[in-house]
Amino acid sequence: MTDDAPLLAAVSTHLISAFQQAESRESPYHHWRLGSVFPDAVARGMTDLPFTPPVIDDTRGRRETHNESRRFFDQEAIATLPICHAVAHALQSRAVIDAIESRCNLDLTGTNLRIEYALDTQGFWLERHTDLGVKKFTMLAYMAQDPGHEDWGTDIYRDKESPPERVPAHFNTAMIFVPSNHTWHGFEPRKINGIRRTLIINYVTDEWRNRHELAFPNEPITRA
Repeated sequence: MTDDAPLLAAVSTHLISAFQQAESRESPYHHWRLGSVFPDAVARGMTDLPFTPPVIDDTRGRRETHNESRRFFDQEAIATLPICHAVAHALQSRAVIDAIESRCNLDLTGTNLRIEYALDTQGFWLERHTDLGVKKFTMLAYMAQDPGHEDWGTDIYRDKESPPERVPAHFNTAMIFVPSNHTWHGFEPRKINGIRRTLIINYVTDEWRNRHELAFPNEPITRA
Protein backbone atom coordinates (compact mmCIF):
# COMPACT_ATOMS: atom_id res chain seq x y z
CA MET A 1 0.00 0.00 0.00
CA THR A 2 1.26 3.45 -0.86
CA ASP A 3 0.30 6.74 0.74
CA ASP A 4 -1.91 7.38 -2.29
CA ALA A 5 -3.89 4.18 -1.83
CA PRO A 6 -6.58 5.50 0.58
CA LEU A 7 -7.28 8.50 -1.63
CA LEU A 8 -7.46 6.33 -4.74
CA ALA A 9 -9.80 3.90 -2.97
CA ALA A 10 -12.09 6.72 -1.85
CA VAL A 11 -12.28 8.22 -5.34
CA SER A 12 -12.96 4.81 -6.91
CA THR A 13 -15.70 4.02 -4.40
CA HIS A 14 -17.42 7.35 -5.00
CA LEU A 15 -17.24 7.01 -8.78
CA ILE A 16 -18.62 3.46 -8.76
CA SER A 17 -21.50 4.50 -6.51
CA ALA A 18 -22.23 7.54 -8.70
CA PHE A 19 -22.38 5.43 -11.86
CA GLN A 20 -24.50 2.73 -10.24
CA GLN A 21 -27.00 5.26 -8.91
CA ALA A 22 -27.03 7.50 -12.00
CA GLU A 23 -30.45 8.78 -13.04
CA SER A 24 -31.33 7.77 -16.59
CA ARG A 25 -33.11 10.35 -18.76
CA GLU A 26 -34.46 10.07 -22.29
CA SER A 27 -34.99 13.76 -23.10
CA PRO A 28 -33.74 15.26 -25.33
CA TYR A 29 -31.66 12.07 -25.85
CA HIS A 30 -30.53 9.23 -23.63
CA HIS A 31 -28.13 10.46 -20.95
CA TRP A 32 -27.51 9.99 -17.25
CA ARG A 33 -27.11 12.44 -14.36
CA LEU A 34 -24.80 11.67 -11.45
CA GLY A 35 -24.57 13.05 -7.93
CA SER A 36 -21.68 13.09 -5.45
CA VAL A 37 -19.17 12.14 -8.12
CA PHE A 38 -16.03 12.56 -5.99
CA PRO A 39 -15.35 12.62 -2.24
CA ASP A 40 -16.09 16.14 -1.00
CA ALA A 41 -12.46 16.86 -0.08
CA VAL A 42 -11.32 15.84 -3.57
CA ALA A 43 -14.03 17.87 -5.31
CA ARG A 44 -13.24 20.98 -3.28
CA GLY A 45 -9.51 20.40 -3.65
CA MET A 46 -9.76 20.77 -7.42
CA THR A 47 -10.10 24.51 -6.86
CA ASP A 48 -6.58 24.50 -5.45
CA LEU A 49 -4.94 22.71 -8.37
CA PRO A 50 -2.20 24.91 -9.92
CA PHE A 51 -4.15 25.56 -13.10
CA THR A 52 -5.27 29.09 -13.97
CA PRO A 53 -7.87 30.17 -16.50
CA PRO A 54 -6.31 31.05 -19.83
CA VAL A 55 -6.59 34.59 -21.11
CA ILE A 56 -8.20 34.09 -24.50
CA ASP A 57 -10.14 35.98 -27.10
CA ASP A 58 -13.37 34.73 -28.64
CA THR A 59 -13.22 30.94 -28.93
CA ARG A 60 -15.63 31.12 -31.88
CA GLY A 61 -17.57 28.38 -30.11
CA ARG A 62 -14.82 25.77 -30.21
CA ARG A 63 -12.35 24.70 -27.54
CA GLU A 64 -9.75 23.74 -30.14
CA THR A 65 -9.48 27.41 -31.16
CA HIS A 66 -7.05 27.75 -28.24
CA ASN A 67 -5.53 24.29 -27.91
CA GLU A 68 -2.26 25.63 -26.51
CA SER A 69 -3.98 26.94 -23.37
CA ARG A 70 -5.99 23.84 -22.47
CA ARG A 71 -5.28 21.92 -19.24
CA PHE A 72 -5.27 18.14 -18.81
CA PHE A 73 -4.68 15.47 -16.19
CA ASP A 74 -1.69 14.42 -18.25
CA GLN A 75 1.38 12.42 -17.25
CA GLU A 76 3.04 15.39 -15.54
CA ALA A 77 -0.06 16.32 -13.54
CA ILE A 78 -0.64 12.70 -12.54
CA ALA A 79 2.97 12.36 -11.37
CA THR A 80 3.01 15.53 -9.28
CA LEU A 81 -0.54 16.22 -8.04
CA PRO A 82 -2.25 13.71 -5.70
CA ILE A 83 -5.79 14.61 -6.78
CA CYS A 84 -4.93 14.19 -10.46
CA HIS A 85 -3.19 10.91 -9.65
CA ALA A 86 -6.17 9.53 -7.74
CA VAL A 87 -8.82 10.63 -10.24
CA ALA A 88 -6.90 9.38 -13.27
CA HIS A 89 -5.98 6.02 -11.75
CA ALA A 90 -9.54 5.50 -10.51
CA LEU A 91 -10.97 6.16 -13.98
CA GLN A 92 -8.37 3.79 -15.44
CA SER A 93 -9.19 1.01 -12.96
CA ARG A 94 -11.03 -2.13 -13.95
CA ALA A 95 -13.64 -1.66 -11.21
CA VAL A 96 -14.66 1.81 -12.41
CA ILE A 97 -14.54 0.76 -16.07
CA ASP A 98 -16.86 -2.13 -15.22
CA ALA A 99 -19.30 0.29 -13.58
CA ILE A 100 -19.30 2.58 -16.62
CA GLU A 101 -19.67 -0.27 -19.10
CA SER A 102 -22.51 -1.83 -17.13
CA ARG A 103 -24.40 1.45 -16.70
CA CYS A 104 -24.01 2.58 -20.31
CA ASN A 105 -24.00 -0.82 -22.04
CA LEU A 106 -20.76 -0.27 -23.92
CA ASP A 107 -17.30 -1.77 -24.31
CA LEU A 108 -14.33 0.54 -23.68
CA THR A 109 -11.66 -2.04 -24.51
CA GLY A 110 -8.82 -0.47 -26.47
CA THR A 111 -9.75 3.13 -25.65
CA ASN A 112 -7.61 5.66 -23.79
CA LEU A 113 -8.60 7.94 -20.93
CA ARG A 114 -8.57 11.69 -21.51
CA ILE A 115 -9.35 14.18 -18.73
CA GLU A 116 -9.54 17.87 -19.53
CA TYR A 117 -9.84 20.42 -16.74
CA ALA A 118 -11.75 23.24 -18.40
CA LEU A 119 -11.56 26.68 -16.76
CA ASP A 120 -14.03 28.93 -18.54
CA THR A 121 -14.61 32.61 -17.81
CA GLN A 122 -16.82 35.43 -19.05
CA GLY A 123 -17.17 35.37 -22.82
CA PHE A 124 -16.92 31.60 -23.20
CA TRP A 125 -19.49 29.81 -25.32
CA LEU A 126 -19.57 26.53 -27.16
CA GLU A 127 -21.44 25.74 -30.36
CA ARG A 128 -23.68 22.69 -30.36
CA HIS A 129 -21.91 19.51 -31.46
CA THR A 130 -22.25 15.75 -30.98
CA ASP A 131 -18.81 14.31 -29.95
CA LEU A 132 -19.04 11.84 -32.83
CA GLY A 133 -15.96 10.02 -34.03
CA VAL A 134 -13.11 9.00 -31.78
CA LYS A 135 -14.89 9.75 -28.48
CA LYS A 136 -16.68 6.64 -27.18
CA PHE A 137 -17.84 8.04 -23.83
CA THR A 138 -18.33 11.56 -22.50
CA MET A 139 -18.68 12.72 -18.90
CA LEU A 140 -19.05 16.37 -17.88
CA ALA A 141 -18.42 16.86 -14.15
CA TYR A 142 -19.31 20.25 -12.69
CA MET A 143 -16.79 21.52 -10.14
CA ALA A 144 -17.53 25.28 -9.95
CA GLN A 145 -18.43 26.86 -6.61
CA ASP A 146 -18.76 30.54 -7.54
CA PRO A 147 -22.13 32.28 -7.04
CA GLY A 148 -24.53 31.38 -9.82
CA HIS A 149 -22.61 28.26 -10.86
CA GLU A 150 -25.79 26.16 -10.97
CA ASP A 151 -26.68 27.93 -14.23
CA TRP A 152 -23.38 27.03 -15.89
CA GLY A 153 -24.34 23.51 -16.93
CA THR A 154 -24.27 21.98 -20.37
CA ASP A 155 -26.99 22.86 -22.84
CA ILE A 156 -28.41 19.77 -24.53
CA TYR A 157 -30.57 19.70 -27.66
CA ARG A 158 -32.92 17.35 -29.48
CA ASP A 159 -31.34 18.29 -32.80
CA LYS A 160 -29.20 20.95 -34.45
CA GLU A 161 -31.99 23.52 -34.47
CA SER A 162 -34.04 22.87 -31.30
CA PRO A 163 -34.04 25.12 -28.21
CA PRO A 164 -31.70 24.12 -25.37
CA GLU A 165 -32.47 22.17 -22.24
CA ARG A 166 -29.98 23.18 -19.54
CA VAL A 167 -28.41 20.62 -17.21
CA PRO A 168 -28.10 22.12 -13.70
CA ALA A 169 -24.41 22.42 -12.78
CA HIS A 170 -24.71 21.62 -9.09
CA PHE A 171 -21.30 21.26 -7.48
CA ASN A 172 -19.81 17.75 -7.74
CA THR A 173 -22.48 16.42 -10.09
CA ALA A 174 -22.13 15.23 -13.67
CA MET A 175 -23.88 14.15 -16.82
CA ILE A 176 -22.73 11.29 -19.03
CA PHE A 177 -23.70 10.04 -22.47
CA VAL A 178 -22.53 7.72 -25.22
CA PRO A 179 -21.77 9.90 -28.26
CA SER A 180 -23.99 9.39 -31.28
CA ASN A 181 -25.27 11.44 -34.18
CA HIS A 182 -27.99 12.97 -31.98
CA THR A 183 -26.12 13.76 -28.73
CA TRP A 184 -26.16 17.50 -29.41
CA HIS A 185 -24.69 19.64 -26.63
CA GLY A 186 -22.99 23.01 -26.16
CA PHE A 187 -22.91 26.09 -23.97
CA GLU A 188 -25.13 29.05 -24.83
CA PRO A 189 -23.60 32.49 -24.11
CA ARG A 190 -24.43 33.66 -20.59
CA LYS A 191 -22.91 35.54 -17.67
CA ILE A 192 -20.06 33.76 -15.87
CA ASN A 193 -19.25 35.56 -12.63
CA GLY A 194 -16.17 33.58 -11.69
CA ILE A 195 -14.64 30.41 -13.09
CA ARG A 196 -16.70 27.66 -14.68
CA ARG A 197 -14.76 24.55 -13.67
CA THR A 198 -15.60 21.37 -15.56
CA LEU A 199 -13.87 18.01 -15.84
CA ILE A 200 -14.40 16.73 -19.37
CA ILE A 201 -13.77 13.00 -19.25
CA ASN A 202 -13.61 10.93 -22.41
CA TYR A 203 -12.50 7.50 -23.47
CA VAL A 204 -11.15 7.83 -27.00
CA THR A 205 -10.01 5.41 -29.68
CA ASP A 206 -6.39 4.88 -30.72
CA GLU A 207 -6.98 7.34 -33.56
CA TRP A 208 -6.73 10.24 -31.08
CA ARG A 209 -3.88 12.37 -32.42
CA ASN A 210 -2.89 14.53 -29.45
CA ARG A 211 -1.38 11.76 -27.35
CA HIS A 212 0.10 14.23 -24.83
CA GLU A 213 -3.45 15.00 -23.67
CA LEU A 214 -4.08 11.42 -22.56
CA ALA A 215 -3.77 10.32 -18.95
CA PHE A 216 -2.00 7.09 -19.92
CA PRO A 217 -1.05 7.39 -23.59
CA ASN A 218 0.57 3.95 -23.74
CA GLU A 219 -1.99 2.09 -21.63
CA PRO A 220 -5.29 1.47 -23.40
CA ILE A 221 -8.15 -0.04 -21.41
CA THR A 222 -7.95 -3.83 -21.31
CA ARG A 223 -10.27 -6.62 -20.15
CA ALA A 224 -7.75 -7.99 -17.64
